[in-house]
Amino acid sequence: MKSELKRNQFTFGLGTVGRDMLYSLVSMYLIFYLTDVMQHPDSVLWWLTGILLAARIFDAVNDPIMGVIVDNTRSRFGKFKPWIAAGALFTGFFTILMFTDFGLRKTAYLIYFAVIYFFWDISFTANDIGYWSMLPSLSMDQKEREKIGAFARICADAGLFAVVVGIVPVTQALGNYFGSMTKAYFVFAVAITVIMWAGQCITLFGVRELKGVFKTESKTTLKEMFKVIFQNDQLLYTTISMALFMIGYVTTTSFGIYYFKYAYGDENMYSTFALILGVTQITALAVFPVFSRYFDRRKLYTGATVLVIAGYILFFVSPMNMVFIGIAGVTVFLGEAFIQILMLMFLADTIEYGQWKLGKRNDSVTLSLQPFINKIGGAIASGIVGVTVIISGISSAASKEDVTERGLYILKMSMFVLPLLLIVAGYLIYRQKYRIDDKMFRQIVSDLKARGDISLEE
Repeated sequence: MKSELKRNQFTFGLGTVGRDMLYSLVSMYLIFYLTDVMQHPDSVLWWLTGILLAARIFDAVNDPIMGVIVDNTRSRFGKFKPWIAAGALFTGFFTILMFTDFGLRKTAYLIYFAVIYFFWDISFTANDIGYWSMLPSLSMDQKEREKIGAFARICADAGLFAVVVGIVPVTQALGNYFGSMTKAYFVFAVAITVIMWAGQCITLFGVRELKGVFKTESKTTLKEMFKVIFQNDQLLYTTISMALFMIGYVTTTSFGIYYFKYAYGDENMYSTFALILGVTQITALAVFPVFSRYFDRRKLYTGATVLVIAGYILFFVSPMNMVFIGIAGVTVFLGEAFIQILMLMFLADTIEYGQWKLGKRNDSVTLSLQPFINKIGGAIASGIVGVTVIISGISSAASKEDVTERGLYILKMSMFVLPLLLIVAGYLIYRQKYRIDDKMFRQIVSDLKARGDISLEE
């Protein structure tokens, strides 16, 4: 049993490395690619910002529908893996096209970008829903889920920060070699796509799901999808809390390269800073299981939120000195790492709660809300970043000297103050509304066994 847990822990987790490298490239740096590499004028950037916002919101809304499709899938390979495979293949293909410069500009580029991004979103949705929906089927034990989830988040963050740390020096080196930054980003996108495909193969061929545990259920209708989402109160509160956190988190991280280029004045320091934060976040995720042995989830969430608050305040008031900026960044990302894994566990536990309350399991519909939240967060964050760089004057600036004090203040308010307010709001909702603690979860599992909804060996 332990060997099976280890196998799943590693093969499931390693699949996230390339996925999050690719997703980070698109969610965090696509807007930078459009503004500073492709150098579209403000008139086009307004349209691109609107397209990104509309496409991501549209796709996010479709996530629960994809969850219904996955839940209703019956195949010899299970219900998750076919969508993981197809989604990975096409996501990689459309990512490469997104970072390919065919010489199109203005209206022609806007049409091309809208079509490619639309299909990229659909492909990533299929992969993402299938991937994370599989997690609860790997174990029915909360602590085992935490181990699998924590390692997956470690791998995901390793992928994320590999991109964050590497994007400036690698693309600059590639740009010098090819004589073009557009070619540099194309090669970078191709490399990340190959890594993503390799990681997904590890998951597809390595993960072993629980067999004979869950009873066969009737197919879920679209009407039942709304019941799953809105009548599962714990799922609803978790979704709202998680969405507020993700909007704040992604907004801050998306501003990173702009902050170091136009506020700090040295774009190259961004990679050093990102490396420090990456090590911090991965270390925090690695030690999370240790802390979870001694503190319950409520105490861990409270402590993490306190760290985030302290870090954001220090970020806002600190001078442009790497010592202060580094301390602030480490403090924020320590707290955010813990919140990330806690949110995933809260969401996973609402599956059994929903089955207990509503009589049907619906793994994929429930877990579809994670990518829904991530995409809504990414969409709103992209909108915030796009509007901020335009109204602050950063979009037309060449260096720090071209940004006014007013422009810098607008950047800091959008990057630090707004995200802090959102993250605190998410915490307060959790404190007031979430009630699935260890005791309640054990009772839920016991009741499900007694009803014959799950079959677990003692």
